[in-house]
Amino acid sequence: MAGRIVALSEAIAAHVRDGDSVALEGFTHLIPHEAGHEIIRQGRRGLTLIRMTPDVIYDQLIGMGCAKRLVFSWGGNPGVGSLHRFRDAIENGWPAALAIEEYSHAAMAAAYAAGAANLPFATLRGFVGTDLPTHNSNVRSVTCPFTGEKLAAVPALRPDVSIVHAQQADRRGNVLIWGIVGVQKEAVLAARRAAIVTVEEVVDELRPPPQAVVIPNWVIAAVCPAPGGARPSYAQGYYPRDNAFYGTWDGIARDRIGFEAWMKANVLEKASVHGTPAKPHV
Repeated sequence: MAGRIVALSEAIAAHVRDGDSVALEGFTHLIPHEAGHEIIRQGRRGLTLIRMTPDVIYDQLIGMGCAKRLVFSWGGNPGVGSLHRFRDAIENGWPAALAIEEYSHAAMAAAYAAGAANLPFATLRGFVGTDLPTHNSNVRSVTCPFTGEKLAAVPALRPDVSIVHAQQADRRGNVLIWGIVGVQKEAVLAARRAAIVTVEEVVDELRPPPQAVVIPNWVIAAVCPAPGGARPSYAQGYYPRDNAFYGTWDGIARDRIGFEAWMKANVLEKASVHGTPAKPHV
């Protein structure tokens, strides 16, 4: 049944497979950290990870050996610096070699929109004056049949599985997102096989504020109650960004042994608190 409410562990087990392309989206806000941790706990391997702004959760996924490829635009620890596990994978192949496919933000957004529309590629005015096309053979060009203008073209993004975090879902599995939305809607609609949404709470009725996004249950494979599931990023209306953690992560991630110890204590040995659906708030 579309949009059914299930435990996060059940949703990841059912829909995320070794070798999949997986997008975990959220632009500074509503980043699905707990879903990423569940992928790590379940030991998925060989993933192509897709994200406009890979940050701490992707540093963790890469450092734990889940990824073989990264499709991305900007990558880093926001406001702090580098992603050290990402760098170690690129520079030293630890814990596994990582291939990269880099785009601009605009190209990623356009590619998601093309995927959501079931189009083969996206066009945009971009990459002028950059050397990205020399490093990414998927950045190409097309000529407009109406004006003759040369435009950049990138392949549509169609992840096998897209995962986003949101504030609320109703009991039928419809999802409500407000605040900074980013490309969550497009990522869900672009998913080739399944879309998973973690939410802060399940409510009787959605009451969308102005400019909110409602994602209907028929485009979602699973809705998973996960209070706090975006931390250390923030969920507007629920909790603020944990800025201190991002600074702390820089030190944790610099050292392989320290990183592995932190992940063992805080992710691997920490059973998911979202193993069973939470009781809806009424």
